[in-house]
Parts: sequence; C-alpha cells; structure tokens
Amino acid sequence: MDWTLLLSALCLVLVLEGIALFLSPRHLREAAAMLSRMDDRTLRALGFLAMAAGAGLLILLKHAS
Repeated sequence: MDWTLLLSALCLVLVLEGIALFLSPRHLREAAAMLSRMDDRTLRALGFLAMAAGAGLLILLKHAS
C-alpha cells in the first residue's frame, strides 16, 4: 500500500472540510443541527451512499488512467 497516497487523500479531506468551515460556518452549523435531528437509519443510508459513490468514483478514476 502506498501510504503517501493515503495521507495525501486524508490531507485533501481536511482541506475541503476546512474550506466549508472558513467560507460558511453558519450554514455548516445548520447542516450539523439538521443531521443531529435525523434518525440513525437515515444517517446510515446516507453514509452507505457516500461510501458507495466514493468507491465507485475511485474505480472509475483508476480505470480512466
């Protein structure tokens, strides 16, 4: 496994999340409040969809290069 690639990906996640906090902290706070009101089943479904979309995009990128 290429640890440099994994660390680079984690750093990119931090940058993207930092952008959201920097540009619109109020909207991010409202989104977090909305998420806290959702039931566990809905959050699990959203998490699964996000993981599936990310894995699918990674597969597409790997085959495209």
